[in-house]
Amino acid sequence: MKKVVSLAALTALLAGCMDLNSSSTPATYGSGLDEEQLTTTDNTLNTNAYLMAAAPKYYIGSAYKIEDVQYIPAEDLTYNQTGIAGIVPVELNGSKTSDGETFDSNQFVATSKTLPLPTIAKVTNLDNGSSVIVRVNNRGPFVNTRIMDLSAAAARQIGMTGTAKVQIQVLPTESTTVKNATLGETVQVTTNQTQPTVIQETVVEQQVQTAPVATSGEYSVQVAAVYSEDNANALARELAQYGNAVVVREGDMYKVRIINLDAANARRVIDSLRSDKGMAPGLLKSGKWINADSI
Repeated sequence: MKKVVSLAALTALLAGCMDLNSSSTPATYGSGLDEEQLTTTDNTLNTNAYLMAAAPKYYIGSAYKIEDVQYIPAEDLTYNQTGIAGIVPVELNGSKTSDGETFDSNQFVATSKTLPLPTIAKVTNLDNGSSVIVRVNNRGPFVNTRIMDLSAAAARQIGMTGTAKVQIQVLPTESTTVKNATLGETVQVTTNQTQPTVIQETVVEQQVQTAPVATSGEYSVQVAAVYSEDNANALARELAQYGNAVVVREGDMYKVRIINLDAANARRVIDSLRSDKGMAPGLLKSGKWINADSI
């Protein structure tokens, strides 16, 4: 029988593992051999009120590599992917997550290599059709063979006892709500799971360019990489105040960057985006990724 966990308004905070701020491979869990194997059949569920609670911080992070594969964390409300999921070892209970929460294997939480933290997502076990709503609040798994690890409780809810093929769908309304709650912004919450209607209060006259990354040796600050061209253009318009904001198309992705910056201006833009927007932008020099704090 398909099982779907409902969302509730909430107040409790969750937390977990580690922060990623550089392009180096993270050094915590995820060897690919140590994912949890469930043997219990206990189906007792804790309250899911924490799912929509504000986190200690809204975390995206910089680009990083795992075994020469690069991952670029970014906002993507259209995220819908399939892949292999595992189970977070219960031994990590009490550890700090990347958004400052405390990991609890009895809550419906999960890890992602690229989604913002926290994000609300629906995970479906493709072997049996069972689904669960999870709060993605930590980076990982740090192996290239899996795209997500679930807490023991979330895995049990969809019949996982080890790795399984899953579909992961970001819930845009709930994810936007929890983001704004974390950033301290007041928003109107809708009751369905469709994309909310955006009311445009001001008209921005600047047209967003579609341009390649500067190749003159200068710096570019990447803010997001999304699958929706409309979302990328809207974000670029919003960020025009910080510099020459453009949308760069690479394959199916639309990447929002502020280009043609010298080192001083790149540092200023990065610091401003962190303090003003709660963002964690990446940094490129001559089209190559470098540590955002190296300048």
